[in-house]
Amino acid sequence: MLNYPVHTIESAPAQSRPVLQQLQQAFGLIPNVAGTMAASPVLIDAFIGVFQRVHASSLTEPQIQTVLLTNAVANASEWPVAFHTALALKEGVHREDVEAIRQGVLPGDAELAALSALARALIGKRGRLDESDQRRFLEAGFDTAQILEVIAVVAASTITNYTSSVTRPPLETQFEAFVWHAPIA
Repeated sequence: MLNYPVHTIESAPAQSRPVLQQLQQAFGLIPNVAGTMAASPVLIDAFIGVFQRVHASSLTEPQIQTVLLTNAVANASEWPVAFHTALALKEGVHREDVEAIRQGVLPGDAELAALSALARALIGKRGRLDESDQRRFLEAGFDTAQILEVIAVVAASTITNYTSSVTRPPLETQFEAFVWHAPIA
């Protein structure tokens, strides 16, 4: 198995350091997956650009975390599931809804269920949504622009999920309570 370093601000390539500093400010730590991304300034710069725009969208933080957690589960990406479980709970997503998503089912909250269902459909159908997928989302009170915003969240999440699956960063101590293992396929 290849070993990918988890970079710090000091050890990262110079072009990656500003992004790591931004993440340190945003989270109070540099997530280990970002530390592995830092080996590639191209990857970490692409990630931070999408990440910033996603968090400036019309979606609320609980809604964004619902999509991010759904994506991590759908992509069977263990580090992001633990990380986004912690963030979803911190943002006020009910524990029952978080557990439902972690188990691969829709949350009980109708709005979050619509977001989770759309994210799962986007991933499962590789972006080829049926009109019925879109209508269900719209009937839950969202608009067509928010379908496009969910695509941006999926894009940001895909970067994290794939990086985590390739680099296998260690899970930070503060997220160990939320460890999750992908079902064996």
